[in-house]
Amino acid sequence: MATVFTGPRTKMMNVPGPKALAWIKRDHMNLSPSYSRAYPFVMDHGVGSEVWDVDGNRYIDLNAGIAVTSTGHAHPAVVKAVKDQAEKFLHMSGTDFYFANMIRLAERLNDIRPMKEESFTFFTNSGAEAVEAAIKLARHKTGRQQFIGFLGGFHGRTMGALSFTSSKSIYRKDFAPTMPGVTHIPYCNPYRPILAAREGQDYGDAVLDYLEDVIFAQVVPPTEVAGVLIEPIQGEGGYVVPTRRFLPRLREICNKYGIVLIADEVQSGMGRTGKWWAIEHWNVEPDIVCSAKGIASGMPLGAIIARKSVMTWKPGQQGSTFGGNPLSCAASLATIDVIEHEHLLSYATETGEYTLNALREMQLRHPTIGEVRGKGFMIGVEFVLDKKTKTIAHDHAECIVSKCFENGLLTLSCGKSSIRMSPALNIPRPLVDEALSIFEEAITEAEQEL
Repeated sequence: MATVFTGPRTKMMNVPGPKALAWIKRDHMNLSPSYSRAYPFVMDHGVGSEVWDVDGNRYIDLNAGIAVTSTGHAHPAVVKAVKDQAEKFLHMSGTDFYFANMIRLAERLNDIRPMKEESFTFFTNSGAEAVEAAIKLARHKTGRQQFIGFLGGFHGRTMGALSFTSSKSIYRKDFAPTMPGVTHIPYCNPYRPILAAREGQDYGDAVLDYLEDVIFAQVVPPTEVAGVLIEPIQGEGGYVVPTRRFLPRLREICNKYGIVLIADEVQSGMGRTGKWWAIEHWNVEPDIVCSAKGIASGMPLGAIIARKSVMTWKPGQQGSTFGGNPLSCAASLATIDVIEHEHLLSYATETGEYTLNALREMQLRHPTIGEVRGKGFMIGVEFVLDKKTKTIAHDHAECIVSKCFENGLLTLSCGKSSIRMSPALNIPRPLVDEALSIFEEAITEAEQEL
């Protein structure tokens, strides 16, 4: 049954408005030109999954700051936790001293770890720093130097993380050489396969046959590989969901050769897919998990959670002045409480499925929707110019993003021609319906301009 929004639609003023334009002018005069903005949105405030710009225009936020504000904007419990901590102390380096909330948070993360073995946690400021720590730990644990990464992956822009990032060449332009020792193979993208699969073969097996029969046999000996770094569901690469065979067999290969399996769950973790960690959908246990983004509802925090048998480095080998900041730890503890007490894992599962079904029904009405995919509230819609040839429709997808913005909906593109939906885990169902209504109108308008 088609999703129909019957409520009142906010009347948009001209966007960007005069106040927004003034701020954008000042931004361009003072901030790095490396920042890329999807559209001229200048935020003033937000509540839950609704945000307002400086000119008073109201929007539905399907981005959540790129999957960051997992409990919505300014959730009262998170705000209170930050305020209460701020009145006590703002900083104490966990590298050199102790404080209770950092310990409590490590205990909570151990409780929700995606592996049977007990875990240790190391805190960072961001997802990129978490990746940096993970690859250092993998080298330390194994004594090996080489790594396997995946085409389409995004793991950050610091030099080690950048060595794995391969979603857009602009991220690597003019920064070579990056960290040596990273070999990229195709990700398991069944909609856009790079490798040829045998008839009836799971595309995940085709990719991993290539890893074993070509890369390990001809390029990198598996006994020299320290780790495999993978997003269980690719984020920046297009919100790509692998086939059912891919991650379980990858785990088997890592076991076979003594390779550390690192799950980059910076975007897919902390309940985004309806489970604490996306990799749990395949019943696969990683050795190290990288977390950030939604871990603290918008406060800067990252972490690696590793098996105790893997995190064996010695005092002084890894540290961080600001990693595990007291305000961020307080926000993260509150975030976990909200996710548990408000049953947001089940809500994200159910409402995410509702959204996927609505989008798949929408797909039947629109010739440019090539595929709808995702789990929970990590949903990607890929656009094509022809469904048979799957011709990439980059400009068309960007046009839809712009039209959504002009009509009160914040979305972002990913991959070559996909649009992602990563709202707060507690977005109300009526806002989902309103967002889908705006989204379909934007698609219709954009298709008329083709």
